[in-house]
Amino acid sequence: MREIIFDTETTGFDPLSGDRLIEIGCLEMVDMRLTDTTPFHEYVNPEREVPESAVKVHGLTTEFLRDKQLFAETAQKFLDFVGDDSILVAHNAEFDMKFINFELEKAGYPIIPAMRFKDTLAIARTKFPGQANSLDALCKRFGVENGHRTLHGALLDSEILADVYIELMGGRQAGLDLAVEKKTYAFVGAKKERERRSFPIDDVEVSTHSEFIAKLNDPIWNS
Repeated sequence: MREIIFDTETTGFDPLSGDRLIEIGCLEMVDMRLTDTTPFHEYVNPEREVPESAVKVHGLTTEFLRDKQLFAETAQKFLDFVGDDSILVAHNAEFDMKFINFELEKAGYPIIPAMRFKDTLAIARTKFPGQANSLDALCKRFGVENGHRTLHGALLDSEILADVYIELMGGRQAGLDLAVEKKTYAFVGAKKERERRSFPIDDVEVSTHSEFIAKLNDPIWNS
């Protein structure tokens, strides 16, 4: 099962009010394990000023983003990375989904169906109703290290979310189950290998073995 753990940073809260996507980071996960595939990470020129209130959250200024690519210039690369059917996992996925689909549509690309997005915030609220379920709160609950997170960042938050997501979906216990399963397969495989690797016995060996057995006093298999 291939999933994309991702996060975005934006100029604000609503693309329909003029806010734009300015950063996107994605990691590939297969069967609940991060792969060695190079992450997708891009800063995006929003073609507008970044409000100071947003800069305080992620540190991305108008000046820093001025020479970055437009989303339309990196959209195909993003779509190639996420593929046609991988699930996109985000914390508060509805927020990220509306910005990504706004940018895709604006650039002339088909939007990504809502059914392909999975929301870790919704999962956390189901598992821990009435409790704080921000990414920072979940890190504290699961013991996920996030002390290096002084500002929000799409790729950094994706890396943290990957650890949180694994814990939300069963965490270490799921890993133990997988380990047991692998050990079981290894045992069965070794047994089959022993059965396959049988060696022929010649008449001399049979005769020598029979003579040895005849010398035994009251062997256990005669009891």
